[in-house]
Amino acid sequence: MDVLTWTIERRMRLTERAELLRKELAEIDAELGRLEAAEVVFGQWAEATDGGRRPSDIVKPEPEPEPEPEPERVAAGPGAGGMWLVPDRVEGMGLQVLTSEYQRIMEIVAGADGPVMARDVAVALGRELTPGKVEPVRGQLRKLADRGWLKRTGSGRYLPR
Repeated sequence: MDVLTWTIERRMRLTERAELLRKELAEIDAELGRLEAAEVVFGQWAEATDGGRRPSDIVKPEPEPEPEPEPERVAAGPGAGGMWLVPDRVEGMGLQVLTSEYQRIMEIVAGADGPVMARDVAVALGRELTPGKVEPVRGQLRKLADRGWLKRTGSGRYLPR
């Protein structure tokens, strides 16, 4: 194998890996956004209920501390702050409301000759056939089925609606 061929193949493999890592990072960012939102809600609840303590638990009230400045809002992608990555499907709604990864999954299912399994979709997405790579795809397929985008068969396979 000459150096040019090796370089091209290596670049292609790294490009594919970078795309997978970008997708994984987007999913992690979305989860971080949800966790940040949960922290805010819990903090508000704890503040409103004095940490969940009953009045008899409080020895004496402490003076009100100076309010801390509100943290700077960070722009987050879909999935943050209660936004669904996969909205409930309504008549006339197009695939453009889905993220690019969910659109790709929908295209794979629609292009199949029959019902597909999660592992089939994972292979079509270029993922390894390990549980750590197939299970997230299974979750995405379930989510699409739960929200009316796909139909799930009794055997756990998926079809377009």
